[in-house]
Amino acid sequence: MTDTRTLLEWSARYHANTYGRAPICLVRGEGLRVWDSDGREYLDFTSGLAVVALGHCHPRVTGAIQEAAGTLLHVSNLFHSAPQIHLAKLLVEHSFADRVFFCNSGAEANEAALKLARKYAKERFSSDRYEVVATRNSFHGRTLATLSATGQEKYQHGFEPLVPGFKHVPYDDLGAMERAIDSRTAAVLVEPIQGEGGVHVPDEGYLPGLRKLCDESGALLIVDEVQTGMGRTGTLWAYEHAGVEPDVMTVAKALANGVPMGAMLARESVATALGPGTHASTFGGTPFVASIALATLTTLLEEKLPERAARMGRRLMDGLRGLRSRHPSLGEVRGRGLLIGVELSRPAAPLVAACRDQGLLVLSAGDQVLRLAPPLIVDEAACDSALATLDRVLGATA
Repeated sequence: MTDTRTLLEWSARYHANTYGRAPICLVRGEGLRVWDSDGREYLDFTSGLAVVALGHCHPRVTGAIQEAAGTLLHVSNLFHSAPQIHLAKLLVEHSFADRVFFCNSGAEANEAALKLARKYAKERFSSDRYEVVATRNSFHGRTLATLSATGQEKYQHGFEPLVPGFKHVPYDDLGAMERAIDSRTAAVLVEPIQGEGGVHVPDEGYLPGLRKLCDESGALLIVDEVQTGMGRTGTLWAYEHAGVEPDVMTVAKALANGVPMGAMLARESVATALGPGTHASTFGGTPFVASIALATLTTLLEEKLPERAARMGRRLMDGLRGLRSRHPSLGEVRGRGLLIGVELSRPAAPLVAACRDQGLLVLSAGDQVLRLAPPLIVDEAACDSALATLDRVLGATA
């Protein structure tokens, strides 16, 4: 077996230098835990960036992978396949939507939503109705269009000129959104909770207010649930907290528990704008990945994991707030369910590294926000262990 030092040397030599990787090589996972190439064990509170909602190597996911790999890996979308049909039906039955388009990632799901919005607006209103209003501090993907939709200049620098047709307004500011919407607005694109941008939860009236503005203007409301969906925030979809429904929703990350998959969901009246030949994906919703997503979503629903996420999230957030009395560098604790951010008065990166050295994997969300996103199967003991590790690390690095 290749030793860790050689693996990291090869990584530095052969990979495109697009990631700031931690200096460990993970080789195995089970449930809430992963192991590196030196045999060291870690409690994983990252879920692979909110992806492995059922944890690592969940038996039902592993079983679905084994069965699907021995049955049918791929046919093009010029043919029907049963797993994809069953998955689309299940998603529609458990959301606002009537139609589903499958793709491979969150960025692709958002690309599909942006194309749908433009085509719908041009067909229903006028040829110059193509703009999308998004929010500052948002994150919607790394393709040129989704990068243009993203409201963070640090990701856009060097890739100009950006795709035209996007405006950005402050998040959780209905007045700014109302002023930005005009006769050229095809859609409003928003995260129900800003994840990568710092785990910002809007006021209760924000999504209902956006729904009203879109209804009045004819613009579509697109909700980016790439990170917040699949039970992460304590309901199956984060829009449910607001009591309103979008016109279009994008999903990815946890949809197939680690196997790449994305989806765009839409109302019937909107989805009809994309007819045969208008959009496609070679690998979107293959029998293999659809089988895994079907097992993931079925397990999540049957085991009531969104409700578990709500309970465990409250335990974690209460515990984090309790740590503030001993650690003045901790500030506001915010989030919903198991998408949690902690504002820091110092850089997050050294704290993330110190936690890793103590066997706990956590994330940052911006320069001074610590992000916790454990698998939805997390239990009380794991929550308490993570809190104890944070307490110890904060005391040692103050």
